[in-house]
Amino acid sequence: MQRKDIKVRSSEGEEFDCYLVTPDAAGKAPAIVLASAVHGVDQDMRALVDEFAAHGYIAAAPDLFWRSVPGPLARDDDRTKTRSQPRLEKIEAGEADLADTLAEVRKLPQFNGRAAAMGFCYGGPYAILGPKRLGYAAGISCHGTQMLDYIKELDGVGAPVCIIWGDQDHAAPAPVQEAYRAVPSRMKNVEVHIFPGVLHGYMMHGNAKAFSEETYRFSMSRALAILDGLRGAEREPLRKAS
Repeated sequence: MQRKDIKVRSSEGEEFDCYLVTPDAAGKAPAIVLASAVHGVDQDMRALVDEFAAHGYIAAAPDLFWRSVPGPLARDDDRTKTRSQPRLEKIEAGEADLADTLAEVRKLPQFNGRAAAMGFCYGGPYAILGPKRLGYAAGISCHGTQMLDYIKELDGVGAPVCIIWGDQDHAAPAPVQEAYRAVPSRMKNVEVHIFPGVLHGYMMHGNAKAFSEETYRFSMSRALAILDGLRGAEREPLRKAS
């Protein structure tokens, strides 16, 4: 794999940081762009980028907080409470970053022209906004927050969208999860998985209290299956979720 910390030229004129890894495999491949949690592109996010690239996909994680407090922050850093607020305004600004990152990925000769957006916590809404209007061919959200504000954005989306939570996620209370549970019955392209006893932040190895190996592996398997579909291969059948 080739790991690089690059600068992406923003459509606003400035540059922002992005961690980019390209696979060693020959031929063209889909890409996945990771929208981070509020902690930014920390070791957990970089490890996820590396894992996707190890499976043969182009993977990137842009710094969505370059306008306020750039770079990764520790979990106990008080600046995490302010750099993502006001949330709806910040998410809207970050749409340009997801589009600009995809434009950068399009320059790579290995890119096959199809990409998924995968969001974690703060970045969860981009799993919907990516395929809705940013040029992405699929979206995956793991323990996404503020998701009820974006459920109507699913209307008109025909691309694969996968939403995953634990039922003990304090940032996605029962009414939010129930609203999303109802979506797959009317939208066959949307899958929703909710796992018992799993906490917010289950994808992050650095979050010792919340990390769930089983749910992490399930989430990775779904993301990889969706990426396989972007190669043109047949998607694997959905596994039963609780």
